Amino acid sequence: MANALLTTSVGSLPLLARGKVRDIYAVSDTPDADLLFIATDRISAFDHVLGSGIPDKGRILTQLSLFWFEFLRELVPNHVVTAEVDEFPVALRPFQEQLEGRTMLVRRAEMFPVECVARGYLSGSGWKDYQATGGICGIPLPAGLRESDRLPEPIFTPAAKINTGGHDENISFATAVETIGEKHAHALRKLTLAIYTKAAEYALTKGVILADTKFEFGLIANRITLADEVLTPDSSRYWPAEEYRPGGPTPSFDKQFVRDYLESIGWNKQAPAPALPDEVVTRTRAKYLQAFQLLTGRASL
Repeated sequence: MANALLTTSVGSLPLLARGKVRDIYAVSDTPDADLLFIATDRISAFDHVLGSGIPDKGRILTQLSLFWFEFLRELVPNHVVTAEVDEFPVALRPFQEQLEGRTMLVRRAEMFPVECVARGYLSGSGWKDYQATGGICGIPLPAGLRESDRLPEPIFTPAAKINTGGHDENISFATAVETIGEKHAHALRKLTLAIYTKAAEYALTKGVILADTKFEFGLIANRITLADEVLTPDSSRYWPAEEYRPGGPTPSFDKQFVRDYLESIGWNKQAPAPALPDEVVTRTRAKYLQAFQLLTGRASL
């Protein structure tokens, strides 16, 4: 198993952002220059990047996003220019080994400050909201639903980074309208639910339940465009259909092994974040890879 890539370096290219997983560079100093999205093998839990990475995680996320961007191409445009390193600017050729398989050259978009969440099942923060209010983000739901139950129909529950901690916080549709305007809010809701429905129907044919997911959209030439990543285990709650049992938590294709380990050692969820034992790294990598293999039908990256 290869070593995990935790930091990136691509010469003199301007680093615009270093997120929990992705490093974003501009390919030149011009304001409208394309962007380089590099998915590292970093992994976060409880809002902290951990001291260990998951080998190949960045490649899995990138290749799965590329699969879904292509799958959804007729439904929504996306920001990808190319993921072929040979087609990147010449200045990036010396870094080919680092970039291969985990990098996308994308168009710069004017991003909407609202994350577009679609939920088809009752889980996560949606379950907590339902227990407290009988609905999610102000959307009333039938009484008596259990954790992990399928909802009567998929719902749009936007989120925004509106508190001082920078965490995503569920907001009402009315707040989304106030934030981005009625026209765009309605368009994003319709598009989010259409993408979710198409992806969920496909995933189910592969034995995978797409319980919920979040999308990020922006404007490119005044056209709503799907950006960032899409439908990966980092942004989506995937469940193995054969293990689905409503009425409690459901096993998922994500970093649950990581969360469980951190809870077991009594970490106070403050920096510095601990490293992970090899067993947890190996099992987490296997879950990400299994999701990739089931959804794409590809045996290897």
